[in-house]
Amino acid sequence: MLKPLGDRVIVKSLEVEETTKGGIVLPGSAKEKSGIAEVVAVGPGGNIDGKEIVMTLKVGDKVICSKYSGTEVKYEGQEYSILKQSDILAIVE
Repeated sequence: MLKPLGDRVIVKSLEVEETTKGGIVLPGSAKEKSGIAEVVAVGPGGNIDGKEIVMTLKVGDKVICSKYSGTEVKYEGQEYSILKQSDILAIVE
């Protein structure tokens, strides 16, 4: 199991199928990443570089991430991104 440290979160990208105007279904793997991901682990927060960081995300949240943020890792056959909480732009409700 991956466990993030400090103000980091681990997310798993969600593949979104898209249908073109002509009715062709494009699977998520055939196009650029959607930027929507699901939070799978959240770090403890705490005092990071002299600032108190409170983690507002929780496991299961669907979020929109900055496009080129984080570090991509492959663990047990799954691809994840590890990024700072501040790289999360929004929670999708």
